[in-house]
Amino acid sequence: NMFCFNSFYQAYQRKLKLALIGQSIFGQEVYNKLRKEGHKIVGVFTVPDKNGQADPLALAAEKDGTPVFKFSKWRVKGKPIQEVIAAYKSVGAELNVLPFCTQFIPMDVIDCPKHGSIIYHPSILPRHRGASAINWTLIQGDKKAGFTIFWADDGLDTGPILLQRECDVGQNDTVDDLYNRFLFPEGIKAMVEAVHLIADGKAPRIPQPKEGATYEGIQKKENAEISWDQPAEALHNWIRGHDKVPGAWTKINGQMVTFYGSSLLDASVPAGQDLPIEGASKPGFVTKNGLVIFGNDGKMVLVRNLQFEDGKMIPASKYFSADETTALELTEEEKKIAEDIRAIWKGILSNVAVIEDSTDFFKSGASSMHVVRMLEEIKQKHSELQLQNEDVYMATKFADFIQMVVRKLRGEDKEEELVIDYISKNMNNMTVNMPYQCFINGKFIDADDGKTYDTVNPADGSVIASVSSASLADVDKAVAAAKEAFENGEWRKMNARERGRLLYKLADLMEEHQEELATIESIDSGAVYTLALKTHIGMSVQTFRYFAGWCDKIQGTTIPINQARPNHNLTFTKKEPIGVCAIIIPWNYPLMMLAWKSAACLAAGNTLVLKPAQVTPLTSLKFAELSAKAGFPKGVINILPGSGGLVGQHLSEHPDVRKVGFTGSTPTGKQIMKSAAANLKKVSLELGGKSPLIIFSDCELDRAVKMGMGAVYFNKGENCIAAGRLFVEESIHDEFVRKVVEEIKKMKIGDPLDRSTDHGPQNHKAHLEKLLHYCETGVKEGATLVHGGRQVHRPGFFMEPTVFTDVEDHMYIAQEESFGPVMVISKFKDGDVDGVLQRANATEYGLASGVFTKDINKALYISEKLEAGTVFINTYNKTDVAAPFGGFKLSGFGKDLGEEALHEYLRTKAVTVEY
Repeated sequence: NMFCFNSFYQAYQRKLKLALIGQSIFGQEVYNKLRKEGHKIVGVFTVPDKNGQADPLALAAEKDGTPVFKFSKWRVKGKPIQEVIAAYKSVGAELNVLPFCTQFIPMDVIDCPKHGSIIYHPSILPRHRGASAINWTLIQGDKKAGFTIFWADDGLDTGPILLQRECDVGQNDTVDDLYNRFLFPEGIKAMVEAVHLIADGKAPRIPQPKEGATYEGIQKKENAEISWDQPAEALHNWIRGHDKVPGAWTKINGQMVTFYGSSLLDASVPAGQDLPIEGASKPGFVTKNGLVIFGNDGKMVLVRNLQFEDGKMIPASKYFSADETTALELTEEEKKIAEDIRAIWKGILSNVAVIEDSTDFFKSGASSMHVVRMLEEIKQKHSELQLQNEDVYMATKFADFIQMVVRKLRGEDKEEELVIDYISKNMNNMTVNMPYQCFINGKFIDADDGKTYDTVNPADGSVIASVSSASLADVDKAVAAAKEAFENGEWRKMNARERGRLLYKLADLMEEHQEELATIESIDSGAVYTLALKTHIGMSVQTFRYFAGWCDKIQGTTIPINQARPNHNLTFTKKEPIGVCAIIIPWNYPLMMLAWKSAACLAAGNTLVLKPAQVTPLTSLKFAELSAKAGFPKGVINILPGSGGLVGQHLSEHPDVRKVGFTGSTPTGKQIMKSAAANLKKVSLELGGKSPLIIFSDCELDRAVKMGMGAVYFNKGENCIAAGRLFVEESIHDEFVRKVVEEIKKMKIGDPLDRSTDHGPQNHKAHLEKLLHYCETGVKEGATLVHGGRQVHRPGFFMEPTVFTDVEDHMYIAQEESFGPVMVISKFKDGDVDGVLQRANATEYGLASGVFTKDINKALYISEKLEAGTVFINTYNKTDVAAPFGGFKLSGFGKDLGEEALHEYLRTKAVTVEY
């Protein structure tokens, strides 16, 4: 029992008398945790008040009545100050804990306690000794960061190691990113763990190795100037290594300008306006996304924000339009809000007598920790104001801050209309306009690091567009936007019927653009246009309409329970949305898979971040455009094209994502379940299949041939419920095969935009190659290749519809899914119903199945025995938006479509009232 173990550990672990020497919120959190663990803090030694404000560590200790000592220094001319030493010794500490200390502490103090002193240092010692360790970790491009808790000695960060922890460094991580994500939260836990180890007599003292030891000096503004004769990666590391403090700078037009928010830009050179930079061999470009600068290797870095000598910060994209705007005249209500904010500033800047319009938040003594406090206090008083940390840095003077707030309140900071950069192509007798950027928080934007990739037309192998490839930073932005929209946006406040109205409007817009959507689907996925129009797009429209109707019909129940006499009880359940949902979809039906999951998710009231398949992103991005035009609030729908291993993985493990809906392969589904376990997300999975189709001799043969071919070749076989294996009764086997081959020879293979085409290209080149290998394996194992098995000799990724017979149960093609136009036929003996059922169920998959027979008793008996989520009788591929869809066993769990799909995106809350 873990609870009992923890209770025992806390009860019997030895408690220590501790002196905390240091400062900051980090020191405050270590102090609070150690007290909570039962250790006695006998004294806190920190820095004097600054501008009338006490350090956070001092504030916490004074509130608890812990003795607090505020010394400006501990020694003079290298000698300890005796009064200070005496004050320290008076508390009788057994261990000194230095979580974050900027002062030099004499060895008389370090060595005084029974257990000595331990210090937190934000690097993996012996690397990066010195006061700017985090900065240098980034400046030198380290792939790993971390911290060390070590025993203090008379050297500079040279004492024996007690414990260390490390983390990966992201390509665009800043000092703040590393600190907030790892060094701060994990450092606090590790400081407490270190004290526990010392208390239990288990703390190691590992000498620091000499190999790899480095020492770097303190980074200050004067030595943070950018040296331009370096590769782009070195420039990026220098900028992010100084972000936010002290700030890397250069000279532009004779003025010092500090750079913030850099990322490597792996893309073609964007359009922009030249900006000469002193010392740089090539001018920068001011673009719509920021300032692009160049390394001496010709590669690029994107800088998001610039700060001038007067402290004013602007988006780099607005460098040439940063003139002062006309001051707004405030209404009476806005004046009241301004005075509330003035009072909040006054509470923080207690050293400032009067908050004037010219008062600068940071120059008056505030720091980054005060930014969070200020924004939270504003949010408490005015919940309609959703401000970000960056807003404060962009408007540091009170008057500028109020102008910014008023513009937000009036909506003047919003884009008047959705701005979209299209890739436009004239095809299929129309102009097709395709967005190609990430869609985050209601805007189309480039990936944070500027990376793109090419999406290819499988009909001829040509590049359709270069699409933004989302980064980890984009995932975090999208999830944050979805979380904000769910918790504080108008979506959460919207009534269910209004939510349904938006879904209906979106369905109408999709129908209005159905030809354009079908054309995009066809060129991006290879779907035959007529099929794309009817199924890919048509069913997507139907799905949104179906779930729009459910929005105001999601209900709980009342439950009779035992009354708490003489009082009465009422118990009822509520169905609530889960929160932020990650939806990860495959490439075979790009828009339809989006619709199947997103419509139910949105109808339930959730927000979503969707990752389309990397090879088929375009209809998802067009859908994002239509959702914005339908009026969905920003942040409700976010679309991130890019790598499954990067974007999908980060979504599945992200702590703010509460549900993952995934359609794709079984191995990937297993990985998602492992990742989702980190915060016990709700998960639904629609995975692989090897669906059996049993054809009895008493069927309508021509219908069975037609439906059987559709079961295999529909959508080029790229169909999750495709009949992966046909069992044909022996007496009709040869005739069935002959008729199938005759019909295949009538099929027209060709351009998917040609209305007469029956069979289009496979989705992408790698999949075609996999299918050809699948067929080669079938031949090698002894199956009879009756037709096809080859690539069609024409441009693009076309494959002949294929038929195998004489397939034995042990063969690879009998057991594994092809996900392509490959019919795998096995005989079964006449009348052997139970035998063929046993063979049909001898698979770990259980997505769909089918049977053709005129005997209804036989059909119902087989439907009962088949282990699959869907059974088709005398038909196949007949799905409907009202019928639940999903598999058993390794084909996954959870349902798409129908009322059951809603429950995948809802949680049940029980409420009991006594009256």
